[in-house]
Amino acid sequence: MDNAYLFVFFASFSSLFVMRKIAKIIGLVDRPDIRKLHQGMIPLVGGISIYIALIIAILLYIPMSVNLQLYLSCSTLLILLGVLDDYFNISVKIRLLVQATISLAMILIGDLKLVNLGYLFGNETIILSESIGIIITIMAVIGAINAFNMVDGIDGLVGGLASVSFCSLGFFFILNGNEFLATLCLLIVNALIPYIILNIGFPFGFRFKVFMGDAGSMFIGFSIIWMLLCGTQNIETKALKPVTALWIIAIPLMDMATIMIRRVINGNSPFKPDREHIHHIFQRMGLSPTMTLIVICFIATIFSVFGVWADLNNIHESTMFITFLFLFILYFTTLVMLSRLKNVAINNFFTRKKKRIIS
Repeated sequence: MDNAYLFVFFASFSSLFVMRKIAKIIGLVDRPDIRKLHQGMIPLVGGISIYIALIIAILLYIPMSVNLQLYLSCSTLLILLGVLDDYFNISVKIRLLVQATISLAMILIGDLKLVNLGYLFGNETIILSESIGIIITIMAVIGAINAFNMVDGIDGLVGGLASVSFCSLGFFFILNGNEFLATLCLLIVNALIPYIILNIGFPFGFRFKVFMGDAGSMFIGFSIIWMLLCGTQNIETKALKPVTALWIIAIPLMDMATIMIRRVINGNSPFKPDREHIHHIFQRMGLSPTMTLIVICFIATIFSVFGVWADLNNIHESTMFITFLFLFILYFTTLVMLSRLKNVAINNFFTRKKKRIIS
């Protein structure tokens, strides 16, 4: 299987160099605007290249099954949706409709749905009814897809956070003896590495820079929720407690929840883009993009490592859940305070500057 990991790494690298040229020809590029402060037109092919490399590696090295066919079919649909969104900026309603359709396919064809939530509130396991389970599963799939889509705001971030999540999941699957899912997780990590290298510009510089694109971030989010459902709900592949899933995707999940709550409180659509994500706030505080990336990925790793440790040491699920809720409240409060303090400082700066000009 070592050959598969080497193959997907070099296939991803090759695909990136080929696809970035095609993207420039057809105009599949990201242009700077009021929210996007990068320079030049950057090809949006990171996700497409990872997907291509992964597909080829799976066909060459992994036996096909019905569930694997379903995963690849759903992934293909999401990649196409993401490419269309990157190119035409399609409406939120269409994106959500397609994501909900994919969720239903997972439920009805793959029998992947949230049923057992574990011991979140005591010594009795929470079992969802069929209808409630379907609704919550759809919300969870859409939430995970958009969590990784929303957090893709600075170089290396979505790749770094995804690598943390996939490595944690791969570790659980290895311990559980599930070679298939462990291999799939690690193949994705190996396909991510070339993207991260080109995305952050090291060591090739920014000449070959690429972005993940909506196609890639949605594909990453979908792949993670697929693995989480397999690892927590499927009796044959169960490898971790349901509450541990929260810790494995803590930063994308917390950031999405925080930003959407704040938008609703301010009277805006929860899907309205802004510059109030954790990476934006850290940079307004004075951190460089590189330091912001390191700090956020470090925090995500701490969350994930704690989740793995707590799961392996049989820390009660209610304790893990309450701790997670406490940290989310702390996260939410801290980000809101930092954002307000920085906005007040910026407003005061421009007010003083305006007064000096007038005087």
